[in-house]
Amino acid sequence: MRFFEEIEIGHRREIGAYTFTAESIKTFAAKFDPQRFHLDEDEGKNSLFGGLAASGWHVGSACMSLLVADGQRLAKQAAARGEEVAVWGPSPGFRDLRWIKPVLAGDTVSYVSVIIDKRTSSSRPGWGILTARTTGTNQRGEEVYSITATAFVPTRGKGG
Repeated sequence: MRFFEEIEIGHRREIGAYTFTAESIKTFAAKFDPQRFHLDEDEGKNSLFGGLAASGWHVGSACMSLLVADGQRLAKQAAARGEEVAVWGPSPGFRDLRWIKPVLAGDTVSYVSVIIDKRTSSSRPGWGILTARTTGTNQRGEEVYSITATAFVPTRGKGG
């Protein structure tokens, strides 16, 4: 992972893709969002979604899982090159969460994150705050998910 100073507004990061199977949709829904159209194909087909639909929270959780895995992959690659790896801090929050179109069983969603703003933290010396808009697009090229989130990122002056 890179330091605050090394990240430019407009930087695009392809995070990865996730295929929402009927089994994964039902498993997630049973545990976290047990609504009928997430649990039963017929109920999904007869709903406004027109098919077994993934919970929006499932779509967001898949994004987060891929984001963390990609960050770990990038950190390992940087360490293997002998580069200093920046350890990012937590997120102070998000806004504009949108579930734009239903994600149905069999859909594959590809996630991309773009840096849209950056600033130094006035309350936490040695840290910057990045804002990124992350989107998910299905296999038909339709945007199905978006979120604008922030993250604390260490500056080089922080010492690592």
